[in-house]
Amino acid sequence: MASPAPSTRPPRAELHVHIEGTLEPDLAFELAARNGVGLPYADPASLRAAYQFENLQSFLDLYSAAMSVLRTEADFADLTSAYLTRAARAGVRHAEISFDPQAHLVRGVPLETVVGGVAGALRRSEAEHGLSTLLIAAFHRDRDSAEALDILERLLAMDAPIVGVGLDNAEIGYPPGPFQGLYARAKEAGLRRTAHAGEEGPAQNVRDALDLLHAERIDHGVAVVQDPELVARVVAEQVPFTVCPVSNVRLGAVPALADHPLPAMIEAGMLVSINSDDPPYFGAYVDDVDDAVTAAFGLSRDQRAALAAASFRGSFLPPDRVAAYLADVEAWRQADG
Repeated sequence: MASPAPSTRPPRAELHVHIEGTLEPDLAFELAARNGVGLPYADPASLRAAYQFENLQSFLDLYSAAMSVLRTEADFADLTSAYLTRAARAGVRHAEISFDPQAHLVRGVPLETVVGGVAGALRRSEAEHGLSTLLIAAFHRDRDSAEALDILERLLAMDAPIVGVGLDNAEIGYPPGPFQGLYARAKEAGLRRTAHAGEEGPAQNVRDALDLLHAERIDHGVAVVQDPELVARVVAEQVPFTVCPVSNVRLGAVPALADHPLPAMIEAGMLVSINSDDPPYFGAYVDDVDDAVTAAFGLSRDQRAALAAASFRGSFLPPDRVAAYLADVEAWRQADG
């Protein structure tokens, strides 16, 4: 019997994806009908046509409006399952998924509803989709840090199955510093720590996330290339960076994919992976991102494998699971493409 043809893309982890940002227009309208929620669009095609963003804030405004359809535990479970199905098709073998508790609490959706729906789908992920998963509670940097700390305490008290905390939302004018208490509490509780920094904001936000928050991983971080000393540091420390090139272009953080600093980050020796961020909104799941950067930068099979290996090395998985996944990436690298 002939051996199966090798996959066209390497197995990888996706470390930077917001579950609320995986809401496809068709599912949004399905949930709107289920819950009696009106959307200011005629149909899924009209909603998708609105995905034209000037900057991060313009995206967040539409993102928040679409999120209004998420009301019940079943809604969050359906949302999560839909992402896992698509991620598996993209070659994702492990996903570290962020959710935004504040985005739902301000709408009156109980914390237990959100966690129950998302975590319930994740518990079935390996059996149903062949993916291992971890859950990260991400907090809005443009809201009060005391509120974030209170919600973290509530998550801990309910024994929510989270592996870590993150920091996201609008970056301009909201440096990492005020969240030192939140991150100290997370570390005390044994949680892992990541943070958005250097997406729209300066390289100093990356430095502050590392020095003040003691973040173990940086989400986006493209501004780091503006600071050669900081680049040398993150290379020496092998700090993982979860870069989202298509997202950066769609939100205007870089003018075009050809201008993205990904090649410079790779060349410098940074531990960088590619991710989707909010895939329907930017028209690219992680396999689409892989295709886009491969075409834009002429990446070789070895370079694509290195990006995939970095995704597992940058994960919050235990070392034995990382080693097993790295062996799969190496097998892909050595296969005939």
